Amino acid sequence: MLENVKIDMEKNQKQPFNFRTDLASERRDIYQRANKLEEIEGIQTTKEEISENIKVERVQITNKNGEQAIGKPIGNYITIDVKKLKIATEEEIQKASEVVTSELKSLIDKHVQKQEEILVVGLGNVYVTPDSLGPKVINEIDVTRHLINYLPQYVEEGTRPVCAVAPGVLGTTGIETMEILKGIVDNTKPKLVIVIDALASRSIDRISSTIQISDTGIVPGAGVGNTRKEISQETLGIPVIAIGIPTVVDLATIVSDGIDIFIGKLQEDAKSNDNLNKLREEDNYEEVKEALNVGDYNMIVTPKEIDDLIENMKDIVARGINFAV
Repeated sequence: MLENVKIDMEKNQKQPFNFRTDLASERRDIYQRANKLEEIEGIQTTKEEISENIKVERVQITNKNGEQAIGKPIGNYITIDVKKLKIATEEEIQKASEVVTSELKSLIDKHVQKQEEILVVGLGNVYVTPDSLGPKVINEIDVTRHLINYLPQYVEEGTRPVCAVAPGVLGTTGIETMEILKGIVDNTKPKLVIVIDALASRSIDRISSTIQISDTGIVPGAGVGNTRKEISQETLGIPVIAIGIPTVVDLATIVSDGIDIFIGKLQEDAKSNDNLNKLREEDNYEEVKEALNVGDYNMIVTPKEIDDLIENMKDIVARGINFAV
C-alpha cells in the first residue's frame, strides 16, 4: 500500500513532501501542481476515454529524472477509472473487465511468452473487508497448472499453466509475504508473478473505483505505516506485475478534499477571490494532517458501501486476469 516517499528537489522547487498515494497519475499531478509544471521530463502520459464511465490513463516513467520526481520506479503505470461502480450493472462490470484484460495482456506480452507459467498472488487479510480484495480475487482465478501436470488429456492444447495463492499477512502467519513467495517461486519456477493488493489514494473519488496496473512490483503494507519487503523483479528474480485498487484514504485526505469542495462553493458565489484561488491551488495535505493530529493514531477511512464495491471490483479484476492469461 501507500509508500511514504519524500523527494529531494532542486533549490527552485518546493521542499520535499509526502505524496500519500500509490497512484502514479496522482503523484504526477501533485508534483506538477507543487512545482507549477506543465510536463515532467522523463514522464510520458496518454489518456483514452473508453466510455462515459470508463477512462484509461497510461503513465510511463522513462528515466531517472521521472523516477526521482514522483518516487516511482521506471516502468509502466496504467490507471483505469470506473465510475459509478456501486450501482454498476453486469454489462458495465463485464466491459470494465475487458479493459483490464486488454491492458494487462499488453504488459504480460512484454515480459513472457504465450504459454509460460504465471503465478497469481492475492495479498491482504480476508477478514478485513478493505484489505480482502486480493484473497477474494484468488478464489475466482482459473488455475490450470495442476490439470496440465496430472490430467493433460482434459486440458485444451496451448493452455497456459496458471497457479494462484493467497499467502495471508504477517500477523496471522508469522511469515513475511516475501519469504513465502520466494519459496513458491523457487520451487514452482513461474516466469511471471501477478500481485493484487489494496492501495491508498489522495482522492475519495477513487476509492474502489480505480485500478492501477504496473510492471514495477509492489511494497505490501506501506500504506498503513507497516512496510513489508518489496515484491519485485529485484527480489524474486522474475517480472512482477502489480494490480492495485485504492480501498482506503486517511482522515486528512477527506478533510483536504472537503476544503476544496468548500472553496469551490464559495467561489461560485464570490465569482473571484485571489486568496481562495491561491489556497485551492496549493497542496494543503500536510497542514491539514497536522491540524487533525490525534496523538499516535492516523484515522484510515473506508466507505460504508465497501462490501459491495469490493465484490464488484473482485469480479472485474478476476475476469480481467482470467482472460488475459
